[in-house]
Amino acid sequence: MHWKHILKTSLRALAVNKSRSLLTILGIVIGISSIMIIMSLGAGAENLILGQVQGIGSKTVAIIPGRQPSGPSDVAQMFTDSLKQKDIDALRKKENVPEAELVMPIALGADTASIGNETYRITIFGATDAIQKMLDAYPDRGIFYSEDDVKEYATNIVIGNKIAEKLFSNEDPIGQKLRIKGKNFRIVGVLPSKGSGIFNFDEAVLMPYTTAQQYVFGTKFFQRIIVQIYSEDMIGTAVTNIESTLRNSHNIIDPAKDDFFVETPADILKSLNVITTALTLLLSSLAAISLVVGGIGIMNIMLVSVTERTREIGLRKAIGATEGDILEQFLMEAIMLTSLGGFIGIGLGTGFSILFAFMINKFGGISWTFVFPLTGAILGLGTTVAMGLLFGIYPARRAAKMEPIEALRFE
Repeated sequence: MHWKHILKTSLRALAVNKSRSLLTILGIVIGISSIMIIMSLGAGAENLILGQVQGIGSKTVAIIPGRQPSGPSDVAQMFTDSLKQKDIDALRKKENVPEAELVMPIALGADTASIGNETYRITIFGATDAIQKMLDAYPDRGIFYSEDDVKEYATNIVIGNKIAEKLFSNEDPIGQKLRIKGKNFRIVGVLPSKGSGIFNFDEAVLMPYTTAQQYVFGTKFFQRIIVQIYSEDMIGTAVTNIESTLRNSHNIIDPAKDDFFVETPADILKSLNVITTALTLLLSSLAAISLVVGGIGIMNIMLVSVTERTREIGLRKAIGATEGDILEQFLMEAIMLTSLGGFIGIGLGTGFSILFAFMINKFGGISWTFVFPLTGAILGLGTTVAMGLLFGIYPARRAAKMEPIEALRFE
């Protein structure tokens, strides 16, 4: 029996029970679709994060208080008050860190802003005016607070686009007062809409860090220190000098006792890539369960098909078909079923991925790009063919081993 004839015979056999064939491959379709969607969204998230990190700049490093976490038990070590004004002063001295172009402290927190009876939950960034250059936080209306405002504990603030829309509607917020923690702050600028990201400035209030510490948080320490380096080539040396400077400032001799850690853009990308890859693999593994269920369903339906076609098998063997011919035909049917499910799953998964990307862009305010997961498509299709072989062997061997006379007697 030639392969062309086997193919035609298999197609004819599957076409006889179209509804049953489609229902049989449903598990395969769901599994492949889920894997495609998960891998597409995972790649889209990775691209989004990569863009956000690159937007911060490849020449900036972050100094974070506490011990660098190596596991869940170390997370609490990050929330300490180890970074203070003396550290800012030490880092700004050229003899300590000659590679540093800008050094910016950040006092970070959340509170409620109000005007009249309207309130809005906000994130507060206390920083210097260098945040404009470092984090691309230039206002599109009004001005930014100045370095003098930082020195004078001024109450001038810059607000995010969503805050302006929520609290001021069609009014011009420039020059108006916003009440935070019982104190009035004067709005001098409004940021353009940027969407969600590592720093969501759309729902943020930016103010001098001295003002934030004095009037809002009541603290004398910082949640972050951002250092901009003159050149990417200097980052390695800069990190060494930053660590040395802070150890001297904190009277630390043993590096194992550091109460801070330095994170570069490369470190952030590496950590985020590990997280997104692990999540994608985990969710894909869960989705793959439906592939196994689909494979078992195909084996079950093939066994039913063998029983239904017992007389057909006996007749074919009686006129000369070998065990190998029968085996190849039933294996071909199983592979065709799983492959059909794979192609349908890839098509549906791609369609839903495009739809989800559109909805995230439209309603989530996030610049999300659709990514076709070619690796997922190839892996999924290869897996379905392998499953066709794996779950089709037993029914095919059962059909091939039938005795012609007993098969012809079957009612």
